[in-house]
Amino acid sequence: MKKRLGIVFIAIALIAAGVVIAKDTLLKSVITAVAGKITGTKVKMEGFSLGILKQSIRIKGFTIYNPKGFSDGVLISLPLISADCNLASFFRGTAHLKLLEVSLKEIVIEKNKEGALNVDALKVAQADETKAAQEKKPVKPMPIQLDILNLQMDRLVFKDYSAGKEPSIKAYEINLKKSYKDISSVEQLGALILSEPMKHAGIKGAKIYGAALLTGVGVIPITIASRFMAKDSAEQNFDVAADKLYDIIIIIVKNSGKLTKENRAEKVINALVNGAKVSVKLKALSEKSTRVSVSARKMLLPKPEIAAGILYQIAEKLK
Repeated sequence: MKKRLGIVFIAIALIAAGVVIAKDTLLKSVITAVAGKITGTKVKMEGFSLGILKQSIRIKGFTIYNPKGFSDGVLISLPLISADCNLASFFRGTAHLKLLEVSLKEIVIEKNKEGALNVDALKVAQADETKAAQEKKPVKPMPIQLDILNLQMDRLVFKDYSAGKEPSIKAYEINLKKSYKDISSVEQLGALILSEPMKHAGIKGAKIYGAALLTGVGVIPITIASRFMAKDSAEQNFDVAADKLYDIIIIIVKNSGKLTKENRAEKVINALVNGAKVSVKLKALSEKSTRVSVSARKMLLPKPEIAAGILYQIAEKLK
C-alpha cells in the first residue's frame, strides 16, 4: 500500500512539474511575440519563470536585435528582468507591476550610412506614425500599471557608419541606476529603457525621446545613483599573448584613425582617433594574458568613450 501511495505522489509531482514547465514555456512564447510586435524586430529570451505564490516574474537573457537596414547584431542586452506583480490584475485586463527591475548590460546604438539610428527604426519609436494610425482607426494600447521601475544601465556603444568606410566606435561606461514611477504603457516602458542610456551618453536628435512620453504621462526620476568618473583612460585584461594582441590593435587603430607612432619592444601605440590623441599600452601578465590600457584626450579634455571604444573593438575582434 505504501509503495502504491509513493508511486501516486511521484506521479502527481511529475504532473505538477510538467504543468509549471508548460506554463512558463507558453508565457515565454507570448511575451517574446508581444515584444517582437512592439519593436518590429527579432527578440530572444533565454529563460522565463512565473512565481504564482510569490507573485513574481523573472526573465533571463532578454535580447533585442537590430531592425532591417542595419547590421545583423544585438541592439540591447538585458541579462535580468524581475518584477513583483499583482496576478489578479491580469484577469481584469490590466497588468499591474508593483516593482520592475531591469538590468541593462549593453545597448549598441548604430547610425547607418544614411544617418538614421537603429532605435528610431523600431516600431516603439514611431510616435507620430502611431498617433496618426490611432486617429484613423482606434487601437487599444496594451494597458499596464507600473508603480516603480529600477533601471540599471551599464554600457552604451555608439557605432557611426555615416562618417566613412569604417565605423567610428565609441563606448560609454554609464554605470548608472535610476528609478521612475507611474508608467502606463508597454510602449512607453520600451522607449524609456532605450532612450535613457542615450541621454546620459549625450546622443541627441533621436525620435525615441518623444516616444518615451507617448502616453503624455511624465516619467519622474525618484532616485539617482551614479558611479561615473570622467577619466581619460580605460583598461581591460585579455587572454591573448601580448605580441598577437599588439598586431590586432595596430589594425584596429589604422581602421579607426591614424597611427602616429608605435614601439613594439615597449608595447606602446600612439594614434589620432576621432580627433583625439590616443595612447595604447600593453603589459604581459603571462604568456597568454595581457593587460591593455588606453587613454584618449582631445583639446586637453578626457575622452573616455574613445578609449573604451578601442577596448570594445579589441573584444569584438577576439570573439
